[in-house]
Amino acid sequence: MVTDVVVDRVMRRLARAIDGMELPAVEKIAETRQDDPFQVLISTLLSARTQDATTLAASTRLFSQARTPAAMATLTVRQIEELIYPVSFYRNKAVFVKQTCKVLVDRFGGRVPSTLEELVTLPGVGRKTATLVLILAFRSRRHICVDTHVHRIANRMGWVRTRQPSETEQALYQATKRKWWPVINLYLVTWGQNVCRPVYPRCNECAIVSDCRRVNVTHVGKKQDKPEGQT
Repeated sequence: MVTDVVVDRVMRRLARAIDGMELPAVEKIAETRQDDPFQVLISTLLSARTQDATTLAASTRLFSQARTPAAMATLTVRQIEELIYPVSFYRNKAVFVKQTCKVLVDRFGGRVPSTLEELVTLPGVGRKTATLVLILAFRSRRHICVDTHVHRIANRMGWVRTRQPSETEQALYQATKRKWWPVINLYLVTWGQNVCRPVYPRCNECAIVSDCRRVNVTHVGKKQDKPEGQT
């Protein structure tokens, strides 16, 4: 069982370590769009199984044509497809975007609902998307967003022993203090994209390796050479 002391130490170290690293695409959008719940929602929906650079570019194109649910609902599915390509499953996501915008207009008066129970009723919106929208757009301090990075790293460090992200979310509520819940996704996703990768994690240059049990880690990546002039 992980202790509060270990969790606190890891989270503080990660906060320093990720400073200057590229933020996940949805985090960037939340910052640049002034926490607009609608744009955070749509960007998160597009981001599933898609690289951050692709998500950011697709979201930017889509929002350049429509910035509100009402405006986006007037676009055809084909138009949305062309704007969001090449995000993964772009055809399915275009349908979800169109349907979600219609539901937002018809049921919620053009506003993004602020509860988990309502968010997951939107087409294509699962628990991960809903919790991230609540954290980024509504500043929730009661939710943890668990994606594949969070699931993998929490198990790798030995904080939890779970098989599914949904199980990891519930286990993390028990294993961590509430003050860390809003930033667990930001810290672990950023770390997972840059250092604690799925295959060949860079344990030799990891800021939290002394507190990581490295569960199921059999091979580590080579230490990367620093750019010339960097110390």
